[in-house]
Amino acid sequence: MGNLFGRKRRSRVTDQDKAVLQLKQQRDKLKQYQKRISLNLERERALARQLLKEGKKEKAMLLLKKKRYQEQLLDKTENQISNLERMVQDIEFTQIEMKVLEGLKIGNECLNKMHQVMSIEEVERIIGETQDAVEYQRQIDEILAGGLTEEDEDAILEELNTITQEQMELPEVPSEPLPEQIPEASPVKNRPKPELVAAS
Repeated sequence: MGNLFGRKRRSRVTDQDKAVLQLKQQRDKLKQYQKRISLNLERERALARQLLKEGKKEKAMLLLKKKRYQEQLLDKTENQISNLERMVQDIEFTQIEMKVLEGLKIGNECLNKMHQVMSIEEVERIIGETQDAVEYQRQIDEILAGGLTEEDEDAILEELNTITQEQMELPEVPSEPLPEQIPEASPVKNRPKPELVAAS
């Protein structure tokens, strides 16, 4: 009923996702089968011991043959599980590679579009115009700076020296000679600490 008024939604699950899911489900079934065989092996071994104690050697031998066959099945199952897991990893890695390639393709297309908008000739023209503008501004600066005469520059330097000396007023040098020995420092008196009274 959700699709009554809208378009049919496209599933985001890909065929690769479905394949990976099926492989993982098959792997899980094989692991369950493996557990079942392992439990059977333990039971049959215990049963073979019991039969030997009871003196039923033929039945014990038949049970051990069955156990050996199931051990071989267990090894085959382990190999199949390894193959399934390897295949799942290969598919997942291939999906990652595909996304990387898709990203590279999109990036390459974007770069090509940008290069079409801005050709090498256009870049050279812009750089040339920028250099011309910088040179023009430098000429304007020289003209403005050249408007000052040597007298103006001397006056500016003199004013700068005056301001600097005003800011650096040093104390006067004492006219009395300095004492030869440094007097010993008098000990600091300990003041009694005020008592703290608890607030009630």
